[in-house]
Amino acid sequence: MSSETSNEWKLLVDGVDFGEGPRWHDGAFWYSDFHQRSIYRVTADGERTAMFSGLDDRPSGMGWMPDGTLVVVFMMSRRLMRDNGDGTLVEHADLSAIAAWHCNDMVVDAVGNIYVGNFGFDLDSRSEFQTADLALVRPDGSTEVAATALAFPNGSVITPDGNTLIVGQTFGGDYLAFTINSDGTLTDRRQWAEIPGTMPDGCTLDAAGGIWFSDAIGSQVVRVEEGGNVTHRVATPQMTFACALGGDDGRTLHVLCSPGSHPDESAGKAAGAIYTMRVEHPHAGRP
Repeated sequence: MSSETSNEWKLLVDGVDFGEGPRWHDGAFWYSDFHQRSIYRVTADGERTAMFSGLDDRPSGMGWMPDGTLVVVFMMSRRLMRDNGDGTLVEHADLSAIAAWHCNDMVVDAVGNIYVGNFGFDLDSRSEFQTADLALVRPDGSTEVAATALAFPNGSVITPDGNTLIVGQTFGGDYLAFTINSDGTLTDRRQWAEIPGTMPDGCTLDAAGGIWFSDAIGSQVVRVEEGGNVTHRVATPQMTFACALGGDDGRTLHVLCSPGSHPDESAGKAAGAIYTMRVEHPHAGRP
């Protein structure tokens, strides 16, 4: 482990059911909570504010359009919502024709194209595994299939040059990379890194080209480089399902923890928490 990475976790906030979609935005940490049906903003000293609450769906991945408008995934209705500017969220895109089951994480590119993953099958009911298609949502809300037959596409990042989308396959134990064409379509599908024995969930890219990800079965965060070289494995206080780099210098790794991924383990329990750890390399790319 790098001497510049501390494995001493600091509690940022507790009282979390199941945190998702973590982002550092405009000087604060944002996340959604599936079961509390809320979107929160947290300052560096742990002051938490509910930006949206009482939502009629489970919120998940989120991001901001080039004009600063918040967009967020509504999981069960398989929609992408946007901030209407009056304290409400309105539909930006309907993904039900593409997403076979609940939508999950997403990433917004520099011009407002949004790439959204989905489960592909009913995970909570332990249904038979099915692959999923990755959706592309244009700035005007129109949709199309960006890539097919992914093994639970989940956390995604875009490299700083805007040319490459990297998508974690939770049930594939790896990351796929795609070239982003000028029209937002994806080509040149290839394996970016394989990490056997893990289930990559939410992730974040750093300036040295490494990806930190939450391992959904390992109660750990892992840093992997292109080609599969693992540089760090750091145990977390609980199971972890999402992470994001942030802070004023981009070197604070925020890790979202919960007792488990199934609603029976986390819904209404407020037993999860968000922890932070200092790391060597700052955030890069998107989100």
